[in-house]
Amino acid sequence: MASSSSPSRVHSISTKDDRRLVRKFDTLVLPLTCILYLFAYLDRSNLGNARLQGLPDDILGGDPTGLLFDWITSIFYISYILFQIPGGILGKLVSPRRWIGAVVMGWGLASSLQAATHNFAGIMTARFFIGIFEAGFGPVLTVYFSYFYTKEEVGFRLALWFGFAAVAGAFGGLIAYGVDQIDSSLAHWRLLFLIEGLPTIVLGAFTFFFLPERPDRSPWLQGAEKTLAIERMSRGLGREGPRTVNKKHIFDALSDWRKFTVCTGVIYFGLNIALASLSVFLPTIIRVPVPPYAVAAFVMVVLGYITDRVQSRGLFMAATSLIGAIGYLLLLTCKTNNRVRYFATFLSCSGTYATIGLTLAWFSHNLGSETKRAVGIAGIMVIGQCGSVLGSHIYPSGDSPLYIFIAHFPERLSASKVCCTFEFLASICCVILSISYRIDNAKRNRIYGEPVAGVALDTTQMADKTPEFRYVP
Repeated sequence: MASSSSPSRVHSISTKDDRRLVRKFDTLVLPLTCILYLFAYLDRSNLGNARLQGLPDDILGGDPTGLLFDWITSIFYISYILFQIPGGILGKLVSPRRWIGAVVMGWGLASSLQAATHNFAGIMTARFFIGIFEAGFGPVLTVYFSYFYTKEEVGFRLALWFGFAAVAGAFGGLIAYGVDQIDSSLAHWRLLFLIEGLPTIVLGAFTFFFLPERPDRSPWLQGAEKTLAIERMSRGLGREGPRTVNKKHIFDALSDWRKFTVCTGVIYFGLNIALASLSVFLPTIIRVPVPPYAVAAFVMVVLGYITDRVQSRGLFMAATSLIGAIGYLLLLTCKTNNRVRYFATFLSCSGTYATIGLTLAWFSHNLGSETKRAVGIAGIMVIGQCGSVLGSHIYPSGDSPLYIFIAHFPERLSASKVCCTFEFLASICCVILSISYRIDNAKRNRIYGEPVAGVALDTTQMADKTPEFRYVP
């Protein structure tokens, strides 16, 4: 009788009490984390605007080929790749509040110091350290969200959080435009780095002291509310102890073909080629690229909400990636019609951003445990940033504004063709992965029966291989 009563009790509180608690999380957790990501993306993507404000002429000797600028862009991703997995594991072992606050202050300082550089080596060093600190932010935040939101809630929140990357693209363009109007003896690109970097240091200090801890260690939750928050952490996947790492799950995360290597790797690698290239070439072909970014943010949040309701993400991701591919196809084929090319930027932005936002929510739950999620998300991001390195090189300034060819590639590949091909490939992989999850869920239902909704699971030993665990397809 005990086992039969437990599911009904858990299910009965998944109404008013849950909604009240989620509203509290949305108030205390969501605004600050979204602002953090806004500043993270401003600090990593402001080079496109700095290029237009004279950075290459001032410290790169004019950079006629664009190769030096490409390396300044890609060095961020190289350090990001090197420190991503260590950053994800360390973030699991340290208080989230202190870890996130420290890395935010770190990249804010490194970003501000870009304004003091006078040569290629100096700005390369600053960008390298921005990548180191931001490597400890993205995967940790994704895991951090799972402490507060269930699989039916996290997609919308992660989409809203990642949507601030698109907001940063729009907001960054407005900031750059405002900086251009300032009459100053200091170069505009230096002002841009200071205006976007110094507030990040202050924000990091605030985060260090005021970002909420995970519910089972949080002083701002008490009594029945804290009990419910802790129980919610185990719905759909097991809760691990704070500041602990399951060593077995580290290997499991890195060897899982679906969630780290074949399909997921292709999806995230290809999407990040497109994502990295957007921040570089959009400010060059659109002076103030606010509308495409704004539409992308809207689409991402709406799809995050819908996929939470239907608990299916793969097919939606296949559709949005296809939309992004069509956008790049139009950029590739329509060389003279500026209206069509402008419309194509909306498709490319919306498709790329929406698919990446859904990807984080999709894999976050399907990794099955806190440790596997911390390592797996970091590993996925490592693969993704390898795509970002390529994406930062395929649109050299010498080819603007049409960007037909990758000028310094021996076979003169088409830059838009690269993005288009990988987005089409990502769409196919999303379908394959979704079908694979559906087959696995159906097999477990036949063997073990359908699980009761809302019941806490113990996935601390077997992660997503736990018989009662079901994937989000």
